Formats: sequence, C-alpha cells, structure tokens
Amino acid sequence: MSVALIDTGCSNLFSVQAALDRLGAAHALARTPDEAFKADRLILPGVGAAGPAMDRLSASGWDDALRTESRPLLGICLGMQLLFERSEEGDVETLGLIPGTVRRLPRPDGGVWPHMGWSRLRIERSSPLTRAMADGAYAYFVHGFAAGLGAATLASAGHGLRFSAIVQQGNVFGCQFHPERSAAIGSTILRNFIELSDAALSGN
Repeated sequence: MSVALIDTGCSNLFSVQAALDRLGAAHALARTPDEAFKADRLILPGVGAAGPAMDRLSASGWDDALRTESRPLLGICLGMQLLFERSEEGDVETLGLIPGTVRRLPRPDGGVWPHMGWSRLRIERSSPLTRAMADGAYAYFVHGFAAGLGAATLASAGHGLRFSAIVQQGNVFGCQFHPERSAAIGSTILRNFIELSDAALSGN
C-alpha cells in the first residue's frame, strides 16, 4: 500500500514521514490532489490553526477533492479537526466529512491549557483502526481544541471534559493525538490504517 501525505506545510509532516519509514510504508508528499492519484491511502497531518490550514487546502484544491474522496483518509491532530463541519478556532467552516463542531477545551481545575502530554485512551467502540489497541493505552496530545463525543467516536480521552481521540465515519478516520509521537500505540494505529481492507471499510 502506498500513502500520500497531504502537504499543508505543517511542522509534523516530517515526523509522520519518519513514522511511516519505521513501518516500511511507501509514501510521498502530495501538494495537490493530482500528485496523490496513485496513492492507496491519504494522511492529512496538521499543526497550527484551522483558518490558515483551510486556506492552504483551498489554494491547493484539496478541500474540494477531500469532500468527494473514496480512499481511506486519516487526519492527525489539526488534520482530524478539519474533518468536522466547523471549528470554533477562528469560527471557520471546515471539510464537513464528519458531523460536529470542534470547540475550545476548558481549562481543567488546577490544570493547564492547552492539553499537552500523555493521556489515556478509552475505547468507545471497536474498529479495524483500533485492532490490538489496549483500553487505557497512553497517547501523546498537543491541542487546545477538540470535537465532543458522537456517533463517529472510536476512542475518547479527557482534559477538562471527555473528547473524541479517535474517530471514524466510513473511509474517514482521525486521531486527535499524534500517532507519530505515541510510541508503540501510535505505530499500531498507523499500521492498522495502512492495512485496512475493503471489507473492513464496508463494515463501518
């Protein structure tokens, strides 16, 4: 399977490439949809703010392309947030691939904002993406906004409230945490995504 990394100019692009290298996964950067036409899988990484990220996707034609995409797509961190309908960060309309709005996380009592560091994942429903993932596993987060729990939620985490940590709707997947920085559990998620079968996708 080959993976196209959607090039949004974000800072975690190269760490995602390194994680794919460790898995032996063929991958290439795709600045435009045309550069990804041979890929079997798409990954949308992201660090930063929703508004500028959507501007970059619009300028490259990726916004319209992703709204009609049938290949498996994985959004990471900000990339996951862009999968939803709207973000409170800048009050911007996003891709609309998963119902819901991304909202600012509250500051926990005695805690800090944004949410940074290792947090436990709680599995909410099974999916091929979470195969071999233990309930209570730790993943590495860096974010101040998140989507609430909903029908697409596969796993949740908590920081002031519970939010969606992993989501799936059909061929569209997302991780609010950084799998490329989450050690063994991150590698498991990325491997599961790369190895998704057509049967697994049609079952969700």
